[in-house]
Formats: sequence, C-alpha cells, structure tokens
Amino acid sequence: MSSTATQPSESQLSNALARNRLGVAAVVFFVMSAAAPLTVVAGVVPTGLAVTGLTGISIAFIAVALVLAIFSVGYVAMARHISNAGAFYAYVSRGLGRPVGVGASWVALLAYNMFQVASYGGFGAIAQPLFVDWFGIDAPWWAFGLVAWAMVAILGVRDVAVNGKVLATLLVAEIALTVVFSIAEILSDGFQASSAPVDVSQLTGAGAGALLVMAITGFVGFEQSVVFSEESRDPKRTVPRATYIAIALIAVLYAFASWAMISAAGADKVVARAGEEGPELFFNLASGPLGSIALHLGHILFLTSLIAAMISFHNIISRYMFSLGREGVLPRLFGRTVPGTGAPKNGSLAQSAVGLVVIVAYAVAGWDPLVQLFFWGGTGGGLGVLLLITLTAFAVIGYFARNPEGEDVMHRVVAPVVGAVLLVIVSYLALDNIATLLGVEPGSTTAIVVPSSFGVVLILGIIWGLFLKSSNPQVYAGIGLGASSATSTGGGGFAAALNEANDPSHGGHR
Repeated sequence: MSSTATQPSESQLSNALARNRLGVAAVVFFVMSAAAPLTVVAGVVPTGLAVTGLTGISIAFIAVALVLAIFSVGYVAMARHISNAGAFYAYVSRGLGRPVGVGASWVALLAYNMFQVASYGGFGAIAQPLFVDWFGIDAPWWAFGLVAWAMVAILGVRDVAVNGKVLATLLVAEIALTVVFSIAEILSDGFQASSAPVDVSQLTGAGAGALLVMAITGFVGFEQSVVFSEESRDPKRTVPRATYIAIALIAVLYAFASWAMISAAGADKVVARAGEEGPELFFNLASGPLGSIALHLGHILFLTSLIAAMISFHNIISRYMFSLGREGVLPRLFGRTVPGTGAPKNGSLAQSAVGLVVIVAYAVAGWDPLVQLFFWGGTGGGLGVLLLITLTAFAVIGYFARNPEGEDVMHRVVAPVVGAVLLVIVSYLALDNIATLLGVEPGSTTAIVVPSSFGVVLILGIIWGLFLKSSNPQVYAGIGLGASSATSTGGGGFAAALNEANDPSHGGHR
C-alpha cells in the first residue's frame, strides 16, 4: 500500500478557529504556562533580590495581583461583548479607533515574540551545562535551542486541545515541584519566618518601581484568557473565571514560594546569596531536606517550565497573526486554519521561522544567549506587554463610554478607571527603572532602544492603519470585528462592517 502526503489546499483551509475546544481548566493551563511559575520563582525572584536588594517581593506579587484583578473587571466585561483571538488588538480597535488598534497589534507581536525567542536562549544556556554533567554531551547552546524550537513548531500546528494537554501535564508537575520545594525550605534547618517579604513599606520606598515591575513580569500571560475566547466553551463564563482563577493562583504561589525562599536563606543574607547563586538558590535551599536528587529534578522541571512558556507564547502569537490575517491587516494567508485541528497553521509557521532566524543569528554572531537573548528579551517583552495592558485599559474605558448597555457602573466605569490609573503609575515606574531592569547603564543604547522600539512600532502600525483607511476601505471597515469582519465574510460582511463602522452605537469604531 502506498500513500502520498499532501498539504491542505486553500479550499481545504478555514478562516475560523476550532470552536468549543477549551474549558476553564484548559484556559487556566495556557495562562499559567505562559506565566512560567517555576521560571519566575527560581529565576526572576533571585535576580530581583540581587538587582534591587529589596526583600519585599512577596507583597509586590500581591499588590500587582490586585492591580491586575481591578483591570480585569473591565477587561473580561469587554470579552462578553467582543470575542476575538487578537484580544488587545480588537479591544484597542473598538475602544480607541482602528489605526491605534493596528498599532497595538504590532506592539503585541513584537512583545510576545521577544518573550518567545528569549525562551530559546534561556533553554539552551541552562540545558548545555546540565547535559555535560548528566550525559557527557558537550553540544553548543543553540543545538538545545533548536531541539526546543522543533518541539514547539510541531505542537504549534496541532489541535489546540493537544497543546492544552501537554501544557496541563507540564504545569501540574511544575506547580507541584514549586510547592514541595517551598515546603522543604520551610522544614530546612536555617528557616526562620520573616516578615520582610510582606513588608508593605517596601512598596513606597526607594527602588519600589523596579520591585513592582519585576513582580508584574511574573504575571505576563494572564491576559491570554481572552485570546482563546473563540475556542472556549461558553466564553462569556469561561474567560472571566479563567482570568480570575489564574491571577489568584499565580499570586498565592509566587508570594508563598518567595516568602519561603527568603525566610529559609535569612532576610539579612538572601540578597548576597541570590547574587552568588542565582537560580540555584531556590534549588539549593530545598536540597537539604530533599537530598541531591531534588537538584536534578528541579533542573529538569526548570527546563520544562521554559518549554511550557514557549508553547503558550507560540499559540498566542499565531492567533494574533490569524486574527490580523483574517481581517486583511496582514496577508490573508495568515487568516486560515486547517479543518480538523483548527490550528492557525500559517501564523504558527511564521512564528517558527522567526524563532529559527533568531537562534541562527545569535549562534553565528556568538552573542550571549543568557544575558543578551533570555534576560534582555524577557525583560523587554515584559515591558511591552505592560504598556499594551495600559493602553488596553484606556480602550476599555473608551468602549464602555459609548456602549454602556449590559454592564453596571462598576464594570464599565469605576474598575476600568482605577485600573488605568494604577497601570499608568506602574508603567511610569517601569520606564524610569528600565536601565536597572536590563542591568545596563542609564542612557546606554540598550536602555534607549528597548523601550523606544515599542513606540516606533506603535507609530508605524498607526500609519499602516491610516493607509488602509484610504487605500482599502473594505479591510479598514473590518478591523477589530473578528469572525464577522469584511474580509472574512465576503460582500455581505463588508456591508455589515461598514454599517457598524458608521453606527455610533458600536463604540465609535473609527
């Protein structure tokens, strides 16, 4: 028997994502996997302690969770009115106008791609010495990065439910290890319960800005819940529940683990130890009660934590590209999915191509994968997402100012306004502390280029949106409308989109 492998033709492709595939638990897994709990606890927290010298990271996690929860009141309320795989893009388009929405989509693609490709550098740099120690395999970092890249590329074109199962497996193991290690630290000989990690005064003292920004970096990914709204079962209930559950779980896990780590190391010694041991601090503190095997298990799950984050960010990037392609903002080939799996194949392949180019470029140039790719890319991506969330907060206010129907004053006015004000403060602190966060000198090229790149991309996106307004009114009319857009529904959709664009009751969608 013989067979010929064929690729789906254009006629076999769809412009709709798979429906009714994800429940609350699956969406929570996607969200928390992007947040990468073990990577944050073992990587971000020790780094934050070493850089800032501040031990109030636990209270910072709690404070940031409260800010994001307030923002999410309006955010998920808007999800009840708009279901679109390009969430930030769609929300900003409907709340602040189409051109700004296009600019926001470009910022989202840049920020999430920075996170995605940064993970390859971290995975390769961490895996390289471990494989030498474990198996005597001395391969360059980029070889391990390519292995991770191949895994993510293959999963990216599979059914989203398959990705959810993989993430669920990795995440459960990751969270379990974090909890077990934290309990082991509490049981260690040097443990002494400390109030320093939850000292509220550290949120108002010198360096508090850097502390808050590092904390919010640990929550990046929480906003993904609405990205999967088109693939969720009963999105009007699934999205809000998944969002709040994810924020609460992340906050409790981070606050508990960081408190245990600081208390086990000693509040007066943890900063010095974090500077010397880095990510190893979390594992070393637990290895006493658990034994050396804990170190090996911890390192393995540290790597799988990065893989889980790669899969999750790959999914969100491919869905943003799908949303933009479906509406004609990007080439329409990106707005196609494969029947059966419902995967946004072309967007997935494009993201895989970007990852491959970055890995090869860093390998050829000989750049440091840990500092110049993982650290800078992750920090820059976190800043971009923070700025995007802040912009979206104002979009929520704008949308409900023109579309108050169906929501009470708390959901459409009070919470969105309070959330926006708080996010502006955090964003200002982030920009003011960008040099410290990147570990470079103030005024250096890196400290200027990283934040400026998001402003440049935003402006270019706005210009492209204005160009579409004059050159292609059909595409422009469908921006932010999702599955009902002009380009995804044909002539009838065009008429409907134009009517909505000119109807003030539809959010002044300019």
